[in-house]
Amino acid sequence: MTESPATGTMPRIRPNPDIARSWLLVPGTAPQTFDAAASSRADQIVLDIEDAVDPKRKPEARADVVAWLTNGGQAWVRINDRSTAFWSDDVDALLGLPGLQGVMLAKTEAPEHVTETFDRLGGSTRVLALVESALGIEDAPSIAKARGAFRLAFGSGDYRRDTGTSADDLAMAYPRSRLVVASRIGGLPGPIDGPTVGSSHPVLREQSSVAVALGLTGKLCLDVEQLPVINEVISPTPSDVAWAQDFLADFESRGRVIRDGSDLPRLGRAQKIEKLASAFGVMPAT
Repeated sequence: MTESPATGTMPRIRPNPDIARSWLLVPGTAPQTFDAAASSRADQIVLDIEDAVDPKRKPEARADVVAWLTNGGQAWVRINDRSTAFWSDDVDALLGLPGLQGVMLAKTEAPEHVTETFDRLGGSTRVLALVESALGIEDAPSIAKARGAFRLAFGSGDYRRDTGTSADDLAMAYPRSRLVVASRIGGLPGPIDGPTVGSSHPVLREQSSVAVALGLTGKLCLDVEQLPVINEVISPTPSDVAWAQDFLADFESRGRVIRDGSDLPRLGRAQKIEKLASAFGVMPAT
């Protein structure tokens, strides 16, 4: 592995984006923090030139992000939504950059927002659709099936502002579940939950657990201190890994014979747990 020109350090090997748990948002106005974010425990980092940037500073932030990605840095970039004048400048500036892992498209509300972004970026860059409104939630299945859609994410703060919904788990269960179902319909990996605001790790742990229970498989975060909690909660537990290994060993020992209808879903779950445990380094309980 070669040294990163941007960071001057060995790049961290990160899990594939389709199973990434923690997505660290980094303000595009703070290029001095890009290197630290790149060496953090985040599964993926997202340089933000949308919500975190004052409109007057967007050209400067965009230029700093482009420079970092051109000189060895690797990251996703949250770009401005399709309805703004900034969108076109964003996609033109990012087109073909070697360090661009993909884009997070803000305020996605229609499948054409994804497809037009995908096409303008050359037809190969992954587009993570950030759904942040009632309209986006209701059209989530179409967004998930759009050409170029890679994964869905929940812009929970803007959704609450758009709908007047509280942050209560019950109130937020519908939009989260809607994204889970849409992802399944579109054949996408599990969606990414919105960030937890605040420094309370017990609250973060609880909200991450709720997201996992609903079927979400990742979470946005705003602070590196949140990363260990998110990564732990969204990973398989050691007891899950032990169960999966025992089930798969028994399955192999009986010649991979499916005994009844319940074997198939258990087999799928065991194989998924084994894959995630290998990617995240989770050992079985002894």
